[in-house]
Amino acid sequence: MSTDSTLLAAHWAQVRGRVDDACRAAGRDPAGVSILPVSKTFGAGVIRAATALGLRRFGENKVQEIRDKSPLLADCDIRWVMIGHLQTNKVKDVARLVDEVQSLDRMELAEALHRRLQHEGRAIDVLVQVKTSSEPSKFGLPPAQLPALLNTLRHFDTLRVRGLMTLATQSTDAAVVRGCFRRLRELRDQAAQAQGHALPRLSMGMSGDFALAIAEGATEVRIGSAIFGSRAAPETADSHV
Repeated sequence: MSTDSTLLAAHWAQVRGRVDDACRAAGRDPAGVSILPVSKTFGAGVIRAATALGLRRFGENKVQEIRDKSPLLADCDIRWVMIGHLQTNKVKDVARLVDEVQSLDRMELAEALHRRLQHEGRAIDVLVQVKTSSEPSKFGLPPAQLPALLNTLRHFDTLRVRGLMTLATQSTDAAVVRGCFRRLRELRDQAAQAQGHALPRLSMGMSGDFALAIAEGATEVRIGSAIFGSRAAPETADSHV
């Protein structure tokens, strides 16, 4: 895939401007909200062009894509972020290649990651993905199970828990979508007040709903096609961008 660097730079500036506008509309400092470029389905050439804009963190849905792209971009100092649903049989590559997992959603996965990271001699940042939507296609830890998982994760020194992540309901009703984001913020606040967990990061909001997420306290939004252009591959029901 050929990459128009000028167009890519324009898209990035547009997206950053829209995020900044949403922050100001919500009465927030734009410096408090970062953008995670989601590079799933885009080739190494596109990502390399993005690094020329100063971007270094890239979100991917599939471990296979990270494994394929990493050798081609070894000189770019990229920090891969896993945002898709993660099977335990993929943790070997994750522990070796990934700098952050935003889709930690169950104890079994935490234990598998911890063991493999011990073997690799590494530690990574993680966000716990919580299911705030009633849609069956959405992954995430049930909210009632969050306190127990957070308490257990305190004993896993390879997993640095930085915050929470969620996917909102796909709906044209802004109140429904916003309610998913509000729920995540409330869960974060409850964890801090009741258990003393410091969870500064809330990864929530994508291309179509990031303004609502920012209004509810998002510290990071995940945006893909608005930066990189249209994808050749179809989106899944559990899209993270």
